[in-house]
Amino acid sequence: MVDFKVVLSDPATGKAYNIDASGAGAGAFIGKRIGDEIDGSGLGFEGYRIKITGASDRNGTPARKTLQIAGRRKILMAGGVGFHPVTEGERRRKMVRGSEITQDFVQINAIVSQAGSKTLAAYFAPPEPEHDAPAAE
Repeated sequence: MVDFKVVLSDPATGKAYNIDASGAGAGAFIGKRIGDEIDGSGLGFEGYRIKITGASDRNGTPARKTLQIAGRRKILMAGGVGFHPVTEGERRRKMVRGSEITQDFVQINAIVSQAGSKTLAAYFAPPEPEHDAPAAE
């Protein structure tokens, strides 16, 4: 099966969390496009809605929302995701991926569009250490 690294941003707190999605959690992303929303319960976040905002493959090639394909293409760009021109009017042919999430992606960027009852900080809090009672002598 495929594994994804999901970077989930919480606009309420301004924090981002790294999630390793595999199995059913990763399967929820396959076939979706940038801009689509998925249910957060597949990743273990009950009541959450997650919006896909971007992605990149193993080479670091970014996904572009305006390219409605599943593969990689070399397109002429004047700006936007994947190319930032240095001079005014500069255009360049660059390699980018389409917006459809496939098994070739490694990282998926997402944002919380609807929060659940439990905060994300509570999900990612480190477990509390158990305190052993001192032995009575």
